[in-house]
Amino acid sequence: MEYLTIGELAKRVGVATSALRFYESRGLIFSARTGGNQRRYARATLRRVALIRAGQAVGLSLSEVAAALETLPHDRTPAKHDWERLSGNWRDRLDGQIAELQALRDELSDCIGCGCLSLTSCAIFNPSDRAAGKGSGPRYLLGDDRLAVD
Repeated sequence: MEYLTIGELAKRVGVATSALRFYESRGLIFSARTGGNQRRYARATLRRVALIRAGQAVGLSLSEVAAALETLPHDRTPAKHDWERLSGNWRDRLDGQIAELQALRDELSDCIGCGCLSLTSCAIFNPSDRAAGKGSGPRYLLGDDRLAVD
């Protein structure tokens, strides 16, 4: 089996060596140690780091990425079917995130039900901060109907 040093892996995947050490401390990647206690990474780690970075790029937490990586084999490079399974599991989460972003984009110039009462339209859509009764956060972006707010 061919192994990479931490510097070689960092250069190949485009992250700092400190990031690789952090990923390893979180159990996202694994290394073997030489007699001099230097890290050596299997080539399969290249793909694992690519999956970590892809997950982070779409807004997944490291905990979500870690849960996905736990389902991958440690003894081989993740294959296309592994990625299809992982990305399929992430699809619902990402679809929800996309819907939230679209709602934010569409409502950006209007009241989002945050209770700030700073926009002129708040007096129309959220008089006396009625949206606060539904909970914290941007109530209208979270799906509350403006007309149904008590």
